[in-house]
Amino acid sequence: MPVRSRLMVMDMGRDAVQGAVELVYSPMRADLIAGVRVRERRRHLHLVRWGFTALFGWGVVLVATARDSSVVSFVTAVFCAALTWSIPHLQAHHAWRTISWQGEYRTSVGEMGITTETEHVTLVQRWPVFRGYRETRDHLVLLSRDPNILLVEVLPKRGLSAGDDLDRLRALLDDNLPRV
Repeated sequence: MPVRSRLMVMDMGRDAVQGAVELVYSPMRADLIAGVRVRERRRHLHLVRWGFTALFGWGVVLVATARDSSVVSFVTAVFCAALTWSIPHLQAHHAWRTISWQGEYRTSVGEMGITTETEHVTLVQRWPVFRGYRETRDHLVLLSRDPNILLVEVLPKRGLSAGDDLDRLRALLDDNLPRV
């Protein structure tokens, strides 16, 4: 017997959802990169990342212009600059390997929180788990309350079916979470 809350029940052939907005989508790498970037900006880690990228980039310039520099130093500096710059992509790739095999996601956002269901997993998250959300061009990204923002929930706008669903989803989020 499924657990039912007042307004949030997944509509997968069982029951109708009143007041909830449903998204149906298959995750893409771009969704994960958007989530990582929002998290990075909220924690101001993009400044650290770009600072180290610039530092290693400056090392590349110094090694390239020095008379007695070695190829190993040059390659190491280029590698470190590229690796530091690509951290969001590496994190998204790691997350992608975790979720890609789960197939289509059905997410219901209602007054009690968010329920996400795949063929293998059902995840229920109540609003107190999140500190707030940020909207990007293609996504709504919810950030967890913990100090390191270890949980990021990405809701891709392409998963919405009706034209007014985006406005309803924004209203639900605004009622329950601050924009950050």
